[in-house]
Amino acid sequence: MKIINRFECFAAAAFLLATALFSAGCASSKEVAIASQSVSAEASVAEVNKYGNCVLNLSDADFIAKGFAAGDIVSVKIGTYTERMPVCTSFSDVDHGKPLVRLADNVVTIAINMGNFSKASSASVGSPVTLRLSEKGGYLSQFAVRKLTKSDERSDYASDEIFANFRPVKAGKIAANRLYRSCNPVLGDARAPYAAKLVESAGIKTVINLADNSESAATHIADSPYYENLLKNGNVTLLNMGVSFTDDDFVKKLHEGLVFMIAHKEGPYLVHCNEGKDRAGYVNALLEALCGATIEEMTEDYMLSFENYYGVKKDTEQYRLISKNLPDMFKKMNDGKAVTNENIASVAESYLLNRVGLKAEELAELKAILQ
Repeated sequence: MKIINRFECFAAAAFLLATALFSAGCASSKEVAIASQSVSAEASVAEVNKYGNCVLNLSDADFIAKGFAAGDIVSVKIGTYTERMPVCTSFSDVDHGKPLVRLADNVVTIAINMGNFSKASSASVGSPVTLRLSEKGGYLSQFAVRKLTKSDERSDYASDEIFANFRPVKAGKIAANRLYRSCNPVLGDARAPYAAKLVESAGIKTVINLADNSESAATHIADSPYYENLLKNGNVTLLNMGVSFTDDDFVKKLHEGLVFMIAHKEGPYLVHCNEGKDRAGYVNALLEALCGATIEEMTEDYMLSFENYYGVKKDTEQYRLISKNLPDMFKKMNDGKAVTNENIASVAESYLLNRVGLKAEELAELKAILQ
């Protein structure tokens, strides 16, 4: 019961904090209007990272000192781009595809969850940014529901597999113990050693590493000799992907990764990013759909990562909000049209053929090595 109690305590604390902030932030419409006019910040883009997130030359402490807080809604202006967005602390505090102002790592970052903000806003290094308070505490209720908290203590989790988010992908017609997903075995964090041992125990033969390039992988790979040997033998591809499946760079690297899988016909296969949650969730969902999985099967597999990492429980509002991400991804692939169990395989095939650029024979080979 330890893991349940720990996560319930985290969730309760987050809710109480958000409630307190909300109560403190409540004001008359006149007071809010005055606050909105007076609370503002001028900054510029100091860095655009590989995900398209814009890191500002503004610390989170200075931002808070000006009167902003997590749970506020702010108006962000960069050139001709203007958008209202919530102030949050994690990307998962908003739906996939939605913008946010993120307070983390001592800086203020403007981003789109699983998207490319720089591309959407045409922002680049040096672009001036104006942030103005729009609604004090306007996102606090959503912030409280969505807030995810994890522990880095192995003892807080029921098994090594749950701690490392390591598991076989079973949806659809995928063969038993043929395809796996996990957190990053060479990240150098608390979970990596457990993931590395599980990779070896499962006898993984081919790895699609969505997160690293050669430099970042080399930093901690000596701690995982089995994984290191796979890389030396040419059985690991390092894709260093972004997070937006609509971006050309993501599509290009997805094509590279899938062609690598086809060329390395000896499984089991491992597809991982850093947490094994979003990028790995998307790629594995495509493979699941290709192999005849239902939306329900894919969503359940996707949500296991949130159960494993953050203790998100089924039949909660938090679970419902997060679980929309996967069907929404396929809906975007389908030009905004509804996706059902009857058409999801064809939507995945169309994306892989027409957007990713796989050939029909490559698609058939991909199915064959997984089933």
